[in-house]
Amino acid sequence: MPVSLSGTLRDDTTAQRGGRRCYVPAVNRDNGASDARGVRLAVLASGTGSILEALIAAGLPVRLLLVDRPCRAEDVASRARIAVARVIRTSYGPDFDRDAYTREVVRRLQADEIDLVAMAGYGTVLGAAVQKAFPDRVVNTHPALLPAFRGWHAVEAALEAGVPETGCTVHLATLEVDEGPILAQERVPVLPGDTPAALHERIKQVERRIYPAALWSMIDDMSRARDTRSKRGTA
Repeated sequence: MPVSLSGTLRDDTTAQRGGRRCYVPAVNRDNGASDARGVRLAVLASGTGSILEALIAAGLPVRLLLVDRPCRAEDVASRARIAVARVIRTSYGPDFDRDAYTREVVRRLQADEIDLVAMAGYGTVLGAAVQKAFPDRVVNTHPALLPAFRGWHAVEAALEAGVPETGCTVHLATLEVDEGPILAQERVPVLPGDTPAALHERIKQVERRIYPAALWSMIDDMSRARDTRSKRGTA
């Protein structure tokens, strides 16, 4: 699904990938409930819930938090009166049945009539069933300017490479990790003496701004598509 973000197209903060122009979004919503028009968003998390906090603060229509382990994100959701679902991962070894686990995640999302899925530090890579159930509707972030520095240690890799800048990417999640179409990017300079923790925190500050904006843009597109289908159905 093509995504057009409301914002300024700037040469220093855009990317070209797969024919898609990537905007730094400039979206601010004070009340997501009135704008969401029925779109139901689920957040998948495994950690502190800092991304979830940013999505809630942006007024996004988060209807469900799904976790794969006990974590602070559950407390964040509870305070915001968001439903919490646990699909606990019981194995991290070779016996882990990724496909069966993914099917259970999908079953839980569909039970809550979820339309859009936002990954927020979710520690389990999901299988094909989630892509089939939510085509072009699973979104993720990455702490680098993809396609550079894919993988789990992107911040450390950027520092080791000695690059003058890195950044944050919002992209559609696909079966190939960190390979999905890019929705938005913004650069973050690497400062002299930077540590992985210091650099990652500055990247997170960008992430907390551009991720909500990208999700709002997708919700707007989904709402317009629903309106168009509804008008055709009553014509």
